[in-house]
This record gives sequence, structure tokens and C-alpha cells, in this order.
Amino acid sequence: MTYKESISIDPSALPNNESTPSEFESPVARSPINQYAELKRIVKGKGLLETQPIYYTFKLLLTLSLLVLGLVPILVIKNFWLLIPDAVYLAFVSTQIAFIGHDAAHKQIAHTSWKNYVIGLMDSLLVGVSYSWWANKHNRHHSYPNQESLDPDIEIPMISFTEEQARSRQKLARFVTKYQAYLYFPMYTLLPFTMRFVSIQFLVRKKGRDLLIEGTLILIGFFLYFSLVFSQLGVWKGLLFISIHQAFFGLFLGSVFVSNHTGMPILEKEEQMDFLHRQVLTARNITPNPLIDFWYGGLNYQIEHHLFPKMPRSKLKEARLIVKSFCEMHSIAYAETTFSETYRDIHEYFYRISTEVR
Repeated sequence: MTYKESISIDPSALPNNESTPSEFESPVARSPINQYAELKRIVKGKGLLETQPIYYTFKLLLTLSLLVLGLVPILVIKNFWLLIPDAVYLAFVSTQIAFIGHDAAHKQIAHTSWKNYVIGLMDSLLVGVSYSWWANKHNRHHSYPNQESLDPDIEIPMISFTEEQARSRQKLARFVTKYQAYLYFPMYTLLPFTMRFVSIQFLVRKKGRDLLIEGTLILIGFFLYFSLVFSQLGVWKGLLFISIHQAFFGLFLGSVFVSNHTGMPILEKEEQMDFLHRQVLTARNITPNPLIDFWYGGLNYQIEHHLFPKMPRSKLKEARLIVKSFCEMHSIAYAETTFSETYRDIHEYFYRISTEVR
């Protein structure tokens, strides 16, 4: 499915104080640019774009506390099999740390770029992934979500998101595509390894400050991680613990990322679309509740996050009500499904795409 619009805009260039009608009045003849400016005015007027230092201070302390809580059993428990649940728990904590880095990359946490950068370096130290690589890749995704050849998140060698991709696959990639409706989740167990490999490649090519700072933090993090695990569990049990930890880390990350855009419209490379429609039509929300909000790190509000990337995570729930009503008023399709419906739709989408090679 494709959508075409005649206007392409840079939302950062929009005026913040544009004169617009009162909230949610009946739509009149108005350009998509003015629609986004109107929505931005409403959201900004509610104070939803202001940084939330108290919230993020609590979030950082909570996440680090959860990490310490997960490290204690490795030091205390001597029965290895009782540590298996701890490996799974630490995978969840690693995912939450990664979400902190995500928010820092979008400059949600602090007013200044250098403070966000310092906080984002948690990913390099505690997750072993280059913060600069992640920010670069993720910002490209935000600029061109679900657009062929431009969005790095749908240019994955072993998974096909379009029929054209499926037809072009060869050898192993073709086999994986054939059964991708069943393999995409197991494949996410490898995500932590591929992320680290690609991020290290990125740092080596980029060189400079990021290579020195982030490369050093990654090495320190790996040294502390392996030292703790191997000193307490030995080599073979340590390797099994690490494998379980990293595999579930990949599964948890994948379960969040795959739900955001997979199965939503794919835009052709040449297509032009205004910012508002591009971000809304290519994204999917998952119906919120406190557990979903915590598990997904706020990314279940994917539409609001794409419309306002700098919006603090704690304000996305409130923004959802505004954006949803605004889209309804302007006849813009707003996709929101339950947790179970989301993964059913993703399975059906991957199955349909793989029909090309079955």
C-alpha cells in the first residue's frame, strides 16, 4: 500500500506561535503544513514538550537499582540453575537501559546536548552498543519511516518487508524469507551481537572523539561483565548464562521494535508526503496500560513519539488523547491495536510477504 502527498516539510521549520483555530474545531480547507502546526501548538500549549528532569532522575535511579538488584544473585546464589531466571531478568533490565539511551538520543532527558550525550553513554558502558551509531541510525529512521531504501529499519538482509525484497533474496536469505513469519522472533536472539558488530564498525569508520570515548566505555563494560560472570560461574556456566542473557535481551528489544511499524504502509523511495501524514500513517500504537507502558518504555505510543520525538516519555500518554482526537477530526487514519492483535497482524503480514518465495 502506498500513499502520496504533494508537500514535504521540515517540522523544525514550522512556527511555534502560528495563529490557528481553537482545539479540534471542524476541519476547513487547510494545508497539511498548517495541520501539523495546529497540532504542535495544542501540544506545546499543554506543556507536553517541556523536559521532565524529576521524572528522568527517578527513572535513571530506578533503572540502575534494578540493575544492582539483578547483579546481587550472581554474587550470592551458588546453584547455577537458580540463576537462569536472573539472566532473563537482567535481559529485561538491559532493555530498559537501552530505552534510556533512546530517550537521550532524542534529547528528551536534558536541555543541553552534552548532558543527553553523557546519559546516552550508559548504552556504551552497560549495553555495549555505540550511542553515536544508534542515534545516527535511529534519526534516519525517524526522517523516513517505512520508506524503501531510506529507512534502515526495513533494510535488513535476512527479513523482507516488501514483495520486491522477497523476490530479490538469494540462498540463505531466501530460505529465511520463506519462513520469516515463524523465524523473525527467534532471529531477534542474535540482535545484540549484530548491533555490537555494526556499531563497532561505525565507530572505527568515524574515528575521532566518539571512537575514543565510546570504544573505551564499551571495552570497560565488557571487561566488567565477563569478569563478574566468569569469576562467579566459571567458563562453561558463564557462557551459558551470557547466552541466555543476550538472547532474551534481543527478544525483548525485538518484541518492541517489530511492533512499531511492521505491517504498516511502506512508502516507495520517490514518494513525497507531508510530515504529519508520514509519521501517523506508517506507525502503530499498542493500546496502553501500566504494564505495557513500562515494558515498551513508552514506545507503544509510537505515533506520538514520531510526531514529537523530543517529547518526554512521561507525556506521551496525555499526548495520545490529543493526537487521536485531532486525527479523527481531520480524517487521518490512526492505527492502534491491542497487544495480541499487534503480533497477530505482524505474523500475517510476514506470512503474506513470504508468499513470493513459497
